[in-house]
Amino acid sequence: MILSLLSFLLVIAICVLSHEMGHYVSARMNGVQVHEFAFGMGPVLFQYGRGGNGTLWSVRAIPVGGFVRLAGMGEEQGEERTAPGGSFTEKDAWRRFIVLASGSAANIFLAIALTAVLLCGHGVIDLQSTRVGEVMKGYPAMESGIAAGDEIVSINGVHVENWSEMSENIRSMAPSGPLVLELQRPDKTVFSLRVDVPVDPEYGVPLLGIRPSMTRYTPVRAVFESFGFIWNFGLEILKGFYDWIAGTRDVDVTGPVGIASMAGQAAREGFWTFISFLALINLHLGIINLFPFPALDGGRMLLVAAEMITGRKLPEKWENYLHMAGFIALILLLLLITWNDIAGLLYGGR
Repeated sequence: MILSLLSFLLVIAICVLSHEMGHYVSARMNGVQVHEFAFGMGPVLFQYGRGGNGTLWSVRAIPVGGFVRLAGMGEEQGEERTAPGGSFTEKDAWRRFIVLASGSAANIFLAIALTAVLLCGHGVIDLQSTRVGEVMKGYPAMESGIAAGDEIVSINGVHVENWSEMSENIRSMAPSGPLVLELQRPDKTVFSLRVDVPVDPEYGVPLLGIRPSMTRYTPVRAVFESFGFIWNFGLEILKGFYDWIAGTRDVDVTGPVGIASMAGQAAREGFWTFISFLALINLHLGIINLFPFPALDGGRMLLVAAEMITGRKLPEKWENYLHMAGFIALILLLLLITWNDIAGLLYGGR
């Protein structure tokens, strides 16, 4: 419980700080004055920085969430003054669009960076080859003499290129009798084995008892490969949301309680699992905030994009009403998801 809470707070801290720092840096680069950069919500614990036209940096009592207060957004406090030309609303629409998009961009780039670190420091499961990474005890592979590093070339004379083809052929051919495996050792020695692969009683399919190897990339290649990984994960996230909204299949949607549980589990499984989890959470946060829904950055970006196209801006009063309605809807959705998370922990063994 304590580990889950601490892991959750660490994940939220990193995600929020990167997101808000994206807004902050972009705002300053585009000449927008930033009144406050806050981590957490609720009463201020401590703060520092210049008043007046400077940025106030603060840490608040509830270590969940955070925000930047931009000049011209109607959130000025006390003696705060906006320097001439420093208001967000005075900037060209394209500059406001960039500032709004920068929070999500920071989360997505952090996900890419973390993925690159993972690919370089730990590696990724290699499913593009048939190289054996681990031989499991008590299974036919170990009994027949297959070793880590061996590469399966063919099964019953059928050439296999990758792990998926190999697995499919083992499952389809094993019920008919012993398999003839052609393998190649790391020293390029080629040999054949005759292996009987029975159906595993636990999983209900024939299991040879091998796991794929891990591939580690050089730092430069890890950076390039990370873009592909994040692109594919991003598409899966979007597809998951589409299926959830359309109701075409069951999708597991989780909130703060579920994220805390998963963060604790990732921390228990080790540093690299936690890094992978942190990358995925940042990617989710970055994508979700780009959704064109009121109160989210994407909703504000949609209005700015409409302004750029039509040359007309929605009256501030109506824009505030729209975002307030969206905020209420998001809170209600979050409460529903949180209730489902709690019910899952109490009754579902999650």
